[in-house]
Parts: sequence; structure tokens; C-alpha cells
Amino acid sequence: MPGVPNAAMARQVERAGFDAVYISGAGMANATAGVPDIGLLTMTEVVKLAGYVAKAVAIPAIVDADTGFGGAENVARTIQELEKAGLAGCHIEDQEFPKRCGHLAGKSIVDLEEMVGKIKAAVAARRDPDFMIIARTDARAVEGFDRAIERADEYLAAGADAIFPEALQNTEEFRDFAKEIDRPLLANMTEFGKSPLLSFQQLEDFGYRMVIFPQSAFRISMKASERCFEALKKAGTQADWLDKMQTRQELYDLLDYDPDAESWNAES
Repeated sequence: MPGVPNAAMARQVERAGFDAVYISGAGMANATAGVPDIGLLTMTEVVKLAGYVAKAVAIPAIVDADTGFGGAENVARTIQELEKAGLAGCHIEDQEFPKRCGHLAGKSIVDLEEMVGKIKAAVAARRDPDFMIIARTDARAVEGFDRAIERADEYLAAGADAIFPEALQNTEEFRDFAKEIDRPLLANMTEFGKSPLLSFQQLEDFGYRMVIFPQSAFRISMKASERCFEALKKAGTQADWLDKMQTRQELYDLLDYDPDAESWNAES
């Protein structure tokens, strides 16, 4: 699942033939609000932004729901609002709020009982049995690898559909985690973090069912726009960049928009 911060990129993911799309929490915070990934977006903001993505594509969209935006009651409402917005699922993490990027030092996690309560509340709140509730554990960096496995078992017992072990630190840990947890697993292949960049095939062979690339496209687009702005400032014209741009027609094709038609069909 490639990660996207907005609906336009989600359409590109769908056009490229992927079966699902991931809505990055860091991407939404960085791209929309220009703030770091430390839990600064509210539930209302995340539901609205993720809803744009879910409505723009036919493939399932999974969203990062951070810590669930509060206690168990808040988590329950989060699940209900995400369902209404058209999401196919979300992951909720066991970090303390305010959270940090999962690949940074200095994280802290909540007591096991608190996270179990959040998962139970999420499961009880959902109306669609196919809405996927993924429990993310950041325990590897705080309590160690073995404790991350123990927490995963407890989260599955509480009703989670899948487990997202964040920031595993080498190939062997990805392999061994999958040996211990025989349920759907999500692997995070973010760049410049704690985890090695393994291929989808490697992870599938280990037993992972989902792989996210949360910030890849955003990082590439940001580097490209940075270079474009530098060149524009120096040259005073964008003429040399035309062959690197998405054309007007390519954008219209992506949006299923025909400017000559009498009206735009939002369902196309």
C-alpha cells in the first residue's frame, strides 16, 4: 500500500494498479498543516482528509489513526467517524500522547491494559464487520522485541484484526515476528528509519499480508518541488521544467474531467 497525503495521489496509486492505498498520518500533518508528526491533527481533521481519499478511489483506503485521539471512548467515536467517511480500516498505536514518529527515539507507550481497552472499544464500536482494526505496537523500541510479541498476542486476544509491529530493526526481526504471530501482519517500509528496506516479496515470504510505503511519494515530490523552486528563483522562468511536469491533460485524465463536457460526473 503506497502512502499518500491527499486524494490526487491516491488516484495515482489506483491508476498504477495497487489493490489498496494507505493514508499516512505523517503525510497529512506534513503536507496539509506543515507540522511534524506528533499528534497535532485532530480527529475531525483526520476524518475529513482521509474521507477525501476514500471517496476519490474505488480501492480500499487504510488510515493512520495515531493513538485513537484519546481514551477508549474517543477511540470508539473515531472508528464510527472513519467508517462513515468511507475508510476500509485504520491502525491505532500504543504510544502515549503526544506521540512521536515511530522511528524516532524518545517514545513512550501506554500500559497494556489501556491499549487493550482501546482495542475492545474499537471492535465494539464498528458497524461494518469488514472494517479492519489494526493494532500497532511501538514496544520494540521501548520494551524490547519479546515484549512486542507479547503485546501483539494480547491485542489480538482483545479483538484486533491485524498487527503492525513498528520499527523492527533488522531482517531477522521481521522474520521472527511473523513466525511468532500467525495472523495478518503489516510491515512499514519507511525510508531513513530504524527498519531495513525489504521488498514486498521478501516480506510476503515471511508471512506479511500488508506492506506500507507511507512517505515515499511525498518525499520524492517534495525534493522535486524544492529543486523547481530553486531553479525558478534563479532563472525567473519554469520553461526548462515543462518535461518534468504533469501536463494539464494528464491531470484532467487523472481526475476524470472533460472540460468540454456539459458537467463533471463526480462518480466517474
